[in-house]
Amino acid sequence: MTTEPESTFDEPRLNAAEIRILGSLIEKQATSPETYPLTLNALVTACNQKTSREPVMNLTQGQVGQSLRALEGRGFAKLVMGSRADRWEHKVDKALELVPAQVILSGLMFLRGPQTINELLTRSGRMHEFEDTEQVVHQLERLIARGLAVLIPRQAGQREDRYTHALGDPADIEVIMAARQNPSDRGASSGVSVERIEELEARIAALEERLARLE
Repeated sequence: MTTEPESTFDEPRLNAAEIRILGSLIEKQATSPETYPLTLNALVTACNQKTSREPVMNLTQGQVGQSLRALEGRGFAKLVMGSRADRWEHKVDKALELVPAQVILSGLMFLRGPQTINELLTRSGRMHEFEDTEQVVHQLERLIARGLAVLIPRQAGQREDRYTHALGDPADIEVIMAARQNPSDRGASSGVSVERIEELEARIAALEERLARLE
């Protein structure tokens, strides 16, 4: 039986642009292997997608290029020289010593922040085949044990805990959570139950998954 290092991630923490870049590269490697590694232009487009991104960002080519160089210096990304255009690939698996399932879960959390187990299971469907939520939990627990992910206990009006990565500034998590209107407040103001809201959110996640498969 092998043992994993306590943590393979060192300071300084990654910034929001770097996290979005890594998440986009992980996603495109899994969903669009025919165009991966990505050119700088393609990566900018991927980072600024309006779907499957939270929050939506508007990074410039200069910002992405600068962040890529910083990531390359830390072993998280690699420039692949090409005859027509240079391309970029992530090295998250090597840099953090992650298995494929952990790479995919990390990528989802890079792109969308805190998510429930069911959301991660649904959204990972086109990138990695988890048999059930237990497999997702197992990999998340391994990430948490190494200081690469955190569990966010359910808040008032929520039925489930949420998980997110731990590679960025902890304050960023607070910003994301604060930006999401409390489900209990939404239910009280609209007359719709919290359970109904969460059911609709789960259906939206499933529809996003189906749409992504068609893209």
